[in-house]
Amino acid sequence: MYKTFLKRLIDILISLIGIVILSPLLFIVWLALLFANQGKPLFLQERPGKNEQIFKIVKFKTMNDRTDSEGNLLPDSDRLTKVGAFVRKTSLDELPQLFNVLKGDMSLIGPRPLRTFYIPLYSAEQKRRHEVRPGITGWAQVNGRNTISWTEKFKYDVYYVDHLSFALDFRIILMTVSKVFRAKDINASKEVTMERFNGKN
Repeated sequence: MYKTFLKRLIDILISLIGIVILSPLLFIVWLALLFANQGKPLFLQERPGKNEQIFKIVKFKTMNDRTDSEGNLLPDSDRLTKVGAFVRKTSLDELPQLFNVLKGDMSLIGPRPLRTFYIPLYSAEQKRRHEVRPGITGWAQVNGRNTISWTEKFKYDVYYVDHLSFALDFRIILMTVSKVFRAKDINASKEVTMERFNGKN
């Protein structure tokens, strides 16, 4: 019953309450990034959801669009703004995804939605991560996030699919809050994004 009904009900209630309560903070971050990113405070990107249905994830944009003399985007570390670094370090960049949760594209807890071009690279076992709605936080995130390999991440994702329960979700929430306050396993400098998945790593 939790997996088929209560989980979605909890997602709706918490995301709605969260949007209302956090609206002042959302506006302040939106305004700060509006200036830091030359009028582009939000980042939208296509991601695969449950059953690989494509949706547009919304996040606060932590990097600007600076390019080199040939028009190519500069490395992530050169485009990360000071405001963006703070927003990323505190995980505030994830808050707009509450709207994705409210809409039904995502859940509060589940495997993180990755890029669409990874789909053909997954093994049959790794593809099972799409049997549930993707989440703002998940079992892989509280067990290493960017500090573990892709292989380990996918094992955690499939473990979550197989063991989804209220008890596991509650544990993930507690671990997420702890990690956010300690800013643990969050990479906000140097190599800003994790190495791309190539089907092997």
